[in-house]
Amino acid sequence: MASFSIALSGLTAANADLDVTANNVANANTVGFKSSITQFADVYAAGATNLNTTVTGEGVRVASTAQQFTQGNITTTASNLDLAISGNGFFTLKDANGYVYSRNGQFQEDANGNVVSATGQALQVYPPLASGGFNTGTLQDLNLQTTLSAPSATTSGTVALNLPANSTAPAVAPFDPTNPQTYNQSTSTTVYDSLGNAYPATFYFAQTATPNQWNVYLTVNGTPVGTAQTLSFSSTGAVTPPTAGTLSFNGFTPPGGANPMNMSFDFGTTTQYGSQFGVNSLTQNGYSTGQLSTVSIDPTGIVSAVYTNGRSTQLGQVALANFPNPQGLKQLGDTNWSQTYASGNVVQGAAGSAGFGALQAGALESSNVDLTNELVNMITAQRAFQANAEVITTANQLSQTVINMAH
Repeated sequence: MASFSIALSGLTAANADLDVTANNVANANTVGFKSSITQFADVYAAGATNLNTTVTGEGVRVASTAQQFTQGNITTTASNLDLAISGNGFFTLKDANGYVYSRNGQFQEDANGNVVSATGQALQVYPPLASGGFNTGTLQDLNLQTTLSAPSATTSGTVALNLPANSTAPAVAPFDPTNPQTYNQSTSTTVYDSLGNAYPATFYFAQTATPNQWNVYLTVNGTPVGTAQTLSFSSTGAVTPPTAGTLSFNGFTPPGGANPMNMSFDFGTTTQYGSQFGVNSLTQNGYSTGQLSTVSIDPTGIVSAVYTNGRSTQLGQVALANFPNPQGLKQLGDTNWSQTYASGNVVQGAAGSAGFGALQAGALESSNVDLTNELVNMITAQRAFQANAEVITTANQLSQTVINMAH
C-alpha cells in the first residue's frame, strides 16, 4: 500500500525536523551560533498527466535546512579582545587549511602574540601603511607583540601664565636658582631627552628695572640652560615683538649619551595683568619610552596598541567578509563557515562601510536561537511524527483485514 511509504516519508521528515530543532536548542548558548529551520517539499509521481485521473501524492521530503542569519543579542564582557558584529558580516579567520568565516568574536592572544579564536584560527586584519591608512588588498594575522614605543626628545612647548603687573625687580642679584630672593616667580614641568630619560625643568621669572619687561631663566635637572631670555609686554598686558613670545633655550647636554637638547617655548599667550601669578597651561612635546598598556578596537575595526607613555600605534584594521548568499555557506562546526559555489564569492570590507555592520569591542553576539519558538517547533514535529505513525498503524490494520477476507 502507498500509504505505508507516504507515512514513512512523513516520519523521516518529522524526525529530521526534530534533529534540527534539537541542534538549535543544544546551541542556545553558543556564541555566534545561527539557528536553522527545516524546509519541506511534497512529492508527486513523475509522468502523471491524465487529467481524468486523480493523482495521489507520494509523501514529503526535506527540501533544505536553511540557516537563519538574523542578529543575535549583544552582551558586554570584561575582555577588550572580545568582538561583536552589529549588522552584516563575518570575521575572517585563517588556519593551515585556509580561510574560514565566523560570527564568534571570542578572541585571545596565543603564545606568539597572535589574536586567535578558541579553536586556534588567526584573526585577519588589513595591515597599516607607513603613509597612513590600511592596505585593503592584503590580509595578515593580527599580532600584539609590538616593540617598545620609542621616546621623543623635548624640542618645543607652550607656556601660558600670568605675571603680576605690580611686581618689582628682585632685591638680590645676580640670578641664582637656589636663592628665591633673585627671582619673582617660578613654575616647573618635565622634559625628555632622546633616550627617553625624564628631567625636571623649571622656569624662573624676574622683573627687570624696565617696566613691562621680564627675564626668563630655565634650568634642567638643576643646571642652567642658555642665557636669560627677555619677555616684553604691551601696556595692555600682551606679549610684544620681536620675539612674539617664542624663547629658545639651547645647550643642555644630558648625562648618559643622549643628544644635546635645544628647546623653544611659546609664551605668546602669557599675560601681564594686575592679578596674581597663575599658570594656565604648560606643555611640551617630548615623551619617554612606552610599554604596551592595552589594545583598543574602535567601531570601524581599527586596532591600536596604547602605550604607557600615552602614545598609540595602529596595528591593523579588522577585515570583515560578506557573501551574496550567506545561506549557501557550508557549516564546518566550531561556529565556522566556508565559502561555496552557492554562497557566491567573498566580499571583503571594513566595519561600518557599505554592506557591513559596526564592531563593538568588549562584547559578544549571543546565539540567535529563540527557545520559545524551538519548543513550539518541537511539539509540532512530535505531533507530525505521531500522526504519521498512526497512519502506518491504520494502514497495517487495513492490510490485515484484507488478508483475513482473502482467507
